[in-house]
Amino acid sequence: MQQVDVAIVGGGPAGSSAGHAAASEGADAVVIEKGVPRADREDLGPDSTDAAGILDYWVDIMNLGEPIPEHVKHQELDAAEFIGPSETLELTSTGIPSSYPNFGFTLHRARFDDWLRERAEDAGAEYRVGTGVAEVETDLTGPPTHTLTLRDGTEIEADYLVLADGPQRTITGTVLEDWLDDAAMSRLDSRKTNHIAYQEYRRIPEELFEDDRIKFWWGYMPGHTAYPWVFPNDDPVARVGLTMPIGMDLDDVENREEYCLLRPEDDRVPQGGTYIQRLLQREYPGYDLDDFPLVENRGKSGGTETYPISSTRPIESPTAANVAVAGGAMGATSEFHEGGDHVAIRTGQLAGRLAARGTLDSYNDLWHDAIGDEIRRNCVFADMVRGYEPDDWDTMFGLVSNVKGDGAFSAHEAVYAGWTGAKLFAEYKWKKFGFRDGRYAQIRESEYSVQRSR
Repeated sequence: MQQVDVAIVGGGPAGSSAGHAAASEGADAVVIEKGVPRADREDLGPDSTDAAGILDYWVDIMNLGEPIPEHVKHQELDAAEFIGPSETLELTSTGIPSSYPNFGFTLHRARFDDWLRERAEDAGAEYRVGTGVAEVETDLTGPPTHTLTLRDGTEIEADYLVLADGPQRTITGTVLEDWLDDAAMSRLDSRKTNHIAYQEYRRIPEELFEDDRIKFWWGYMPGHTAYPWVFPNDDPVARVGLTMPIGMDLDDVENREEYCLLRPEDDRVPQGGTYIQRLLQREYPGYDLDDFPLVENRGKSGGTETYPISSTRPIESPTAANVAVAGGAMGATSEFHEGGDHVAIRTGQLAGRLAARGTLDSYNDLWHDAIGDEIRRNCVFADMVRGYEPDDWDTMFGLVSNVKGDGAFSAHEAVYAGWTGAKLFAEYKWKKFGFRDGRYAQIRESEYSVQRSR
């Protein structure tokens, strides 16, 4: 049986960052990644499916300590467009101070993950790819130890365990269920707490390709925080995709005629590919779908990808058992920012470093400090727009455009925008207050049955 200080389940941004941080602290760390094939990657690697854009202040949240290599980037961004049925909002600033000089950039997610893996290995972490974790057994009769049985029969014993297996929580769920009651575990059901995302790599006509902006369409399709997008890749290829809740019933949609990507003959929620075809036909009249061909040597399957995105509030970790949950598995990522490589990386860093130092008991406090403002803001916005219909998005975008701000409301801007703006501002402040002191976390550490005196 192999003995290590820190075992990390999952080799995506959170897992590789945990491996890098732990090894950099001198710990014996192993990262276990089951590995998936991709057309745009030579070897097996993590499930690198993400719309993959990084905003300016996200660079600071990631705290990588070195620039992201240019070969990982696709396009430098100047703006984001939020498009409603009749109102459009353009943001050229996030309104949050940052060290990055531009609005942000898009990146090649598989190359990004491969670079993060190289950093972890260069720091001394072992990276096992091609076999997943079959079982984890934790012994709490003395100092906590964790025995991981891999699918190839290998056994690894670790003092600390970092769970970074993404929003589906394949292994995380089996570990946490020993310490959470049924009610708490039901809150972590991935079909209830995740959105599904679908994207296609399409070649865009040169005269239509916008390499300096990302675009989102709100109020075009039903579902809480459901929207299509376009992210520019290498000229002139873009990722055209969408996010929507899992298992939505079209019969539950009110005023379905208001959603321009639905058709009267639809008897079920359209598939992702159908939504994308309708979006292209609507937004680019005069062009045929053949003018936007699939780039079949990209992504996971013929130029397409389907993947889950966390759409719930984050969870704290049972650090008394020497366990940290990071990234998508902890729900730190969000459908609002198409995943969240930045928060995954930061939580992975913290988990790996603290595990290596033997001070994991401070993990929950430190990740709240590091990414709490970002998480709190996303949770507030998600609650505010619950139940929004197309007209509501037009009202929102028109309001923000009218105050000519950077997207962050101040009191005088809300008054200037009128009664609607004042109500919106008050709602934001009230919900934000309700999520103070980490109350956006849906599972608190005190809920785990394993506790340690401090």
